[in-house]
Amino acid sequence: MSSLLLQWLDFANGLAPEWLLLVDLLVCYSLVLILLRTFGAYGLSLFMVIGVVAANIQVLTASNFPHLSGLTDTSLMPLGTVLFSATFLATDCLSEFYGKKAARRGVMLGFAGAIMMTLVMMVALGYRPLSIEEAGADMGWARDNYYHIMALFLPVPAIIAASLCSYLISQLNDIWIFLTIRWVTKGRFLWLRASLSTAISGLLDNIIFSTLAWVVFTNTPVSFDVLLSYIFGTYLIRLLLAATEAPVIELARYFVPKRDRQSKGIPQE
Repeated sequence: MSSLLLQWLDFANGLAPEWLLLVDLLVCYSLVLILLRTFGAYGLSLFMVIGVVAANIQVLTASNFPHLSGLTDTSLMPLGTVLFSATFLATDCLSEFYGKKAARRGVMLGFAGAIMMTLVMMVALGYRPLSIEEAGADMGWARDNYYHIMALFLPVPAIIAASLCSYLISQLNDIWIFLTIRWVTKGRFLWLRASLSTAISGLLDNIIFSTLAWVVFTNTPVSFDVLLSYIFGTYLIRLLLAATEAPVIELARYFVPKRDRQSKGIPQE
């Protein structure tokens, strides 16, 4: 298994980062559809929980996207954009197929999952790491891993605080816009409510998260120019993802479990 993972990493590292964005997108969208088919609304809520937790870890690193440098001020962008954006797809699927109550429940489960992850990791890091003598030759990996985990999760509280603020505001805003447009258009124009709700909510999320994470909650605030690049650099990707939402939601209609189509009166076509 380890050798297969290393082979994948060698292969993936050799790809242009822009191609990895496509792989990232296909994996996230496929997971949304598989979880919807298998678990219905609960599967979409599960994706939202894992998505917000994992995206807050991914955002701690960045990659260089040289082919996007002509469209943004910098080619360096934090990761996690695709995964976190895919949670808006899950939210819109919940709104479309299961209603406002189920969508809000999914958002709150993601909120609770992020808080829970932070708490349990802070408790785990509270255990005193093994000394060199205690670890010896057999448990040296445990001592090393403690510091790896600390480096990974110690910055998380500030990131989580920023993320939770932006997450709640943007996701609840997404639900409101999506369902308002659906009501105004009498259920027509899925492409309009899907793309517009995600585009507006994505920008709101980027502004709130980037400002809190990289200016307000950090000891080394970034410059205004860098802040703008964080906001609008990843927003370009989010706009592209917003444009793909409507066909995926239409496809997702076929993945809604039969029991849910019957109970919710969801037409398959």
